[in-house]
Amino acid sequence: MTIENTPPPPSPAPAGTVAAWRHIATLPFVVLAVAVGLAFLWYSAPSLLLLFAGILFAVLLDACTRGLGRILPLGRPWRYALVVLAIGSCAALVLAWSIVRLPGQVHALIQVMDAQLTVLERELASFGIDLFGPNGREDLSQFLADPGRLFGHVHHAVTGVYAVIMNTIVVVCLGLFFAGQPAAYREGVLLFVPITRRPRVRTVMDEMGKVLRNWLLGQLLRSTVVTVLLTVSFYLLDIPGAALLGLQAGAANFIPYLGPLIAAFPVVLVTMPLGLPLLAWVLVIYVAIQTIEGFVIAPLIQKGSVNLAPAWTLFAIVIFGAMFGAMGIALAAPVLAVIRIAALRFYVEDWLHDRAGVAADK
Repeated sequence: MTIENTPPPPSPAPAGTVAAWRHIATLPFVVLAVAVGLAFLWYSAPSLLLLFAGILFAVLLDACTRGLGRILPLGRPWRYALVVLAIGSCAALVLAWSIVRLPGQVHALIQVMDAQLTVLERELASFGIDLFGPNGREDLSQFLADPGRLFGHVHHAVTGVYAVIMNTIVVVCLGLFFAGQPAAYREGVLLFVPITRRPRVRTVMDEMGKVLRNWLLGQLLRSTVVTVLLTVSFYLLDIPGAALLGLQAGAANFIPYLGPLIAAFPVVLVTMPLGLPLLAWVLVIYVAIQTIEGFVIAPLIQKGSVNLAPAWTLFAIVIFGAMFGAMGIALAAPVLAVIRIAALRFYVEDWLHDRAGVAADK
């Protein structure tokens, strides 16, 4: 009888070696996934910004619906319908007023601004300063014949008024759908998250919604205060187009830090023909109102609910504006607020386990 010498089974690799090789093999896939995700974000940024704008509008509708619940003991569908009806009615009234009176006022203001730009260009040219470059500038009144050119630099995908109107319709429809059933859309997103992580992600999403709601309501209140104060001041000083100048200043306040500077330019151009003393008064009032709003009213409204550092906010505005145009500038601050919450909760707290650092950041 012969006995076969069978070789002994191979010894298993140490657990540490297996883990190391698994980490090495996983790293290229992680890098590839990150690269694909960044490429997707880059090429789909216009659509994603529209989606985010729709979410912001939904946040506004949801905030109004929640607030109405403190006054009327109705179910959410009824309160939501009343909010939509009220906002729609106000929008229709503003649109009707704009169609009747706005074109004439805009035409008059553009003519004044164009004349003052000509004077300013001539004065600077006498000192050897070419304000608008070798090609000069175009007459602002030409924009009235072609309104689509006003929106030529809003974004690469936006080339005229038609595109702006369509984007507005998309944002409004998205907001109406999201605000109609916010919980259903949130749970639909959570289906793609592992079951064990859903409670945590749901909590963070609710926190993001609260931050966006506080930011949006705060910005609306701040813009309303600036609009009313400046409009009344311009009316008292008999400035042409006082309502339009106040409205554009209030709308520009949605853009932190840079907005008031941008809105000051039309105010100065319209006031220049009225004389240096009146221009000085207008600048003093404008700076005083913006300063009080920035250092007194804004902290009282926000109360630390949106803890965004000024330097990072300004950096985000510049970067988003360079990459995505006017829509990027307008949405930079709320996008940064959402990114900050996601980074603190998912990376700093869950991945780095640094809850003390997050508490110190508040």
